[in-house]
Amino acid sequence: MSSSHASPRRIQRLVTLAAAALAAIAVGVFPATQAHATPTPQEVEAQIDTLWGTLEPLVEQYNGVHYQLTQNQAKQATLEKQMGPLQIQVDLAQVRVGAMSADLYMHGPGSNLNALLESGSPADLIDRLNSLNELAHKQQETVAQVQQQVNQYADQKKALDLLVAQQLQQDADLAAKKNNIQSQLNQLEQLRTAAYGASGSAGGSLKPVACPVTYIGGAGGKAAQVACSLIGKPYGWAQAGPSSYDCSGLTMAAWAAAGVSLAHYTVTQHSQTKRISASQLQPGDLVFYGSDLHHVALYVGGGWVVHAPKPGDFVRMAKMADPGSINSYGRPA
Repeated sequence: MSSSHASPRRIQRLVTLAAAALAAIAVGVFPATQAHATPTPQEVEAQIDTLWGTLEPLVEQYNGVHYQLTQNQAKQATLEKQMGPLQIQVDLAQVRVGAMSADLYMHGPGSNLNALLESGSPADLIDRLNSLNELAHKQQETVAQVQQQVNQYADQKKALDLLVAQQLQQDADLAAKKNNIQSQLNQLEQLRTAAYGASGSAGGSLKPVACPVTYIGGAGGKAAQVACSLIGKPYGWAQAGPSSYDCSGLTMAAWAAAGVSLAHYTVTQHSQTKRISASQLQPGDLVFYGSDLHHVALYVGGGWVVHAPKPGDFVRMAKMADPGSINSYGRPA
C-alpha cells in the first residue's frame, strides 16, 4: 500500500474479492450435498485466514482515511486560529486609513488656502501636506502587507478545505462499505461457530510464555509491558481500546502509554519508525507484515510478538513468523 488515500476502485475490488472468497468458503463449509464431510476446525481456520487476508487491507485503508481526516481537521482549526488575529489587524488598519482619508478630504486640497493662512509660511504647508501623505502611504502599506498575509493563509485554507472535503468523501465511501465488511465478518463468526460451537473461538493459550519475554527499561520496555497487559482483549476492527483493538490500534495504544504518538494506521506507523534489522530487535519494536503493510505486531523478546490477529480472536502472543510474511522491522523514536 503506497498511499494513505484509498482508491474507491481499489476498495471495490477488495470487497469483490472478499465476497468471492467468502462464497468459495461457504461452498466448502456448507456443501450442497450431505455426502460431503463436515470440515475440521483446522480447515475452517485456514479458510477464515484466507478471507481475512483479503479483508484486513481494507480495514487498514479505513484506518488510514480516518487518520488523515483527523490530521487535516486539526490543521484547519490551527489555520483558522492564526487567521483570526490577522483579520482583526486588517480591519483596524482599514478603519485608521478610512479615518485618515476623511481627514484628508476635509482638510485636503479644498482647504489649502485655510491651511496656508494658518501656516507660518508656504514651506510649513508643504511639510504638513507631505507628512500627511507619508503617513497615509505607510498606513496603506501596512494594510497591504497584512492583507497579503491573510490572502496567503486563505489560499492555504482553501487547499486544506478541499483536501478535507475529499477525505470526508473517502470516509463516507468507506463508511458505506462498513456494513458490507461487518456482514462478512459476521459470516466469519458463523463459520467459526460451526467449527467450535457456541464459544465461536479456537481458544488456546493466549500467553504461552512469560510476557514480556525480556525485560528492558525505557519506552520500549514500557510499550511491551502494556501490550502484554492487553492480552485477552477481543479484536475489534478500527478500534484502539480500551475494550477492543485491531493490529495498529494495539501498537498505537501500547506506545501511547510510553509517551510516543503513533498513527492508527500501519502504513503511517511504518513511516514513523526507524528501520532496523532482525538482529537489532528489542522489546517494543514493531514488526510489519505483507507487501502492503496490512498488519503489525509488537515484539516482546525471545522471538515472540503480541498482536491483534483477526475478528473472533483476541490479543495474544505468537511466534514472530506466525502472523505472515514479514516485511520489515521498525523502532519508534
